[in-house]
Amino acid sequence: MHETGTGSTGNTAQPSRRTVLAATAGVTAALATAGPSYAADAPDDTRLRAHLSRMTLEEKVGQLFVTRVYGHSATAPDQADIDANLKEIGVRTAAELVAKYRVGGIIYFAWAHNTREPHQIADLSNGIQRASLGLPRGLPVLISTDQEHGIVARVGKPATLFPGAMAVGAGGSRSDARALGRIAGAELRAMGIRQDYSPVADVNVNPANPVIGVRSFGADPRAVAALVAAEVAGYQGSGVAATAKHFPGHGDTNVDSHTGFPTITHSRKLWEKLDAPPFRAAIAAGIDSIMTAHLMVPALDDSGDPATLSHPILTGILRERLGYDGVVVTDSLGMEGVRTKYGDDRVPVLALKAGVDQLLNPPDLDLAWNAVLTAVREGELTEARLDQSILRVLRLKARLGLFRSPYVSQGGVDRTVGIRTHLEAADRMAERTTTLLVNEGGLLPLSRRRHPKVLVVGADPASPSGTTGPPTGVLAGALSELGFTATALSTGTAPSAATIAKAVAAARDADAVVAATYNVTAGSSQKALVEQLVGTGRPVVAVAIRNPYDVAQLPSAPACLAAYSWTDVELRAAARVIAGRVKPRGKLPVAVQRADDPEQVLYPVGYGLSY
Repeated sequence: MHETGTGSTGNTAQPSRRTVLAATAGVTAALATAGPSYAADAPDDTRLRAHLSRMTLEEKVGQLFVTRVYGHSATAPDQADIDANLKEIGVRTAAELVAKYRVGGIIYFAWAHNTREPHQIADLSNGIQRASLGLPRGLPVLISTDQEHGIVARVGKPATLFPGAMAVGAGGSRSDARALGRIAGAELRAMGIRQDYSPVADVNVNPANPVIGVRSFGADPRAVAALVAAEVAGYQGSGVAATAKHFPGHGDTNVDSHTGFPTITHSRKLWEKLDAPPFRAAIAAGIDSIMTAHLMVPALDDSGDPATLSHPILTGILRERLGYDGVVVTDSLGMEGVRTKYGDDRVPVLALKAGVDQLLNPPDLDLAWNAVLTAVREGELTEARLDQSILRVLRLKARLGLFRSPYVSQGGVDRTVGIRTHLEAADRMAERTTTLLVNEGGLLPLSRRRHPKVLVVGADPASPSGTTGPPTGVLAGALSELGFTATALSTGTAPSAATIAKAVAAARDADAVVAATYNVTAGSSQKALVEQLVGTGRPVVAVAIRNPYDVAQLPSAPACLAAYSWTDVELRAAARVIAGRVKPRGKLPVAVQRADDPEQVLYPVGYGLSY
C-alpha cells in the first residue's frame, strides 16, 4: 500500500523515458535466486474447506475485506477514536468491527492510533484476535501494516527501523536485504502483525516519479529482483507474509495514484524486460501476497481500467502467465487511481471479478461489503468465486500459524522488539548504504582538528513515522557525539532570502557547513542557499536526505552525499561517514542525469566514491 496522505518525491525534473532507460544498467529478465517460504503450518485443505462450508454468505464476504479501525485498544479506545469509527465505519471499536462485518483482516496505521508502542500493539492484536475468535465460527484475523522502512513505516521507535529500499539498493547486498526482512519480520510477528505490505518491487526508472522514488530498490531490474527475493525470504522465514507491490509495476510514472490515475506507456516487450523481473523473482521466492497498482497499462489491457480491476492483467498475466496462486490484495481502495472510473460500490465487485482476493481499506466499508453481498445474491458473482479467494486467505492464515497460535506475549515483545543486536544490525547496514558522489580536494572526511565547529543547516521535512527528527538536529547531534561542536539551523525546503542570509551569517562563525537538501530543483531556493554558503569560503558538505538526484542541481558544492532518507538510522550513518568513522560504500542504484541536459547521464548506476 502507498503512503497515506504523503508519498510525493517532490521532484519535478523530467528527463525523457528513453534516456533514463538507456542509462539503466543490466536490464534483464533474469530471475533472482529463489528463497524459501515460511511453512511452519502446512495448510490442511480438508480442515480449511470444512471451515469454509460452515460459513454464512455474510461471513464469507467479510473475509475478503481488510480495513482500518481507529484506536489503541480493541475494546476501549479513546473517545476521539470511537467518534472517528462511528463516523467512518459505523462501529465504536475494533471488537464491534469484527463482530458486525466479520472482516478477514485489519491494517494498522500510526494516524489511526494503532501503533503507539510495541506492548500496546501486542495488546491490540490480542484483543482483535479474542474478539474474532470468540464469535460463532470465529476465525483469526490477518493483521497487516505498511512497514517498508525508510520513509514509510507505521511502527516506530523503540522498534528497529532499517534503511529504506533505495538505500538497501545502494548497499547492493542480498544478505542485508534478507537480514532486514528476517529481523523486521520477527519484530512485527512479536507484535501480532503477520502481513507486511513490503517489499516494493517497482523498478524506479523515472526520476520524476512522485510516489515511488526512494521506496524502490533502484533502476536495474535484475538488481531489484535479487533484493526483492532476498527480502521476501527474510520476512517469510520469520513467519510474516511479505507482499510484493505494486503489480504490474509503478516505477515509471509522474502521476501519484493517491490523487490521480497514472498511465504506464511501456510496450509489452519493455514491461517484460523492465517491470516483470522483480515480480517473477518474488513468485519464485514463494511470495505470500502481491499488491495491485491503481494505474493503466494499455499494452497489457487497453480497456481503460486500472490494473486492480483488470482481468487480463490479474488473471491473464499474474495468475495464468506468471503462475501465481497466492493472495492478491488491492492497494487502498480509497486512492483516487481506482475511483476515477467507477463508484465505490462497483470497485470491490470488479476487483473480485478481475481476480483479487483481499479488498484493502475501502473508503466506505458498509457500502463495499453490501455491494459484494448484493453481487452474489443477484448472480453477478458466484459463491464459488468467493470461495476461491477465501480459501487462499485461509491457507495463508494457516501457513502463518494463526489457527494454531493466534496470540502474542509481552515477553515475546521484550525479547524481540528493538533489542540491541537488532539496532546494531540496522546501524551497520546503514553504513553500507551512504553514497559519496562528490569529494573535491579530499574535503571528506572532516577533521575534528581542522573543522571543530560544524553548522548543520537545511531542510527539515516532517520526520518519518517513529523517528526522532528533525533531520538537522539529528545530524548535529550525531556529529557532536563524534567529537565535533555542531549546531543546527533549520532553513526548510524553501528558504527565504532572510533565512539564507541568517544561515550565511552563522556559517562565517563555523569551520564547516553540512547542508541537508530535500529534492532540489532548478528554481529551488535550497540551491541558492548552498551556493551562498559555498561563497563564504567555508567547506560545504551537501547531504541529499531523500532523492539522490539533488547532486545534479548543486555543482558548486565541494562534497555531496546521498543518504536516501531522513530517518535517524540513515542520518546517523551519514554523520559517521562525514566524520570518517566509516568509509562510504554505497553505489548509486539509479542514474542521475545532468541538470542542464537531461539527455546526458551525470552519474551512472553503480557510481560511488570512497576514502
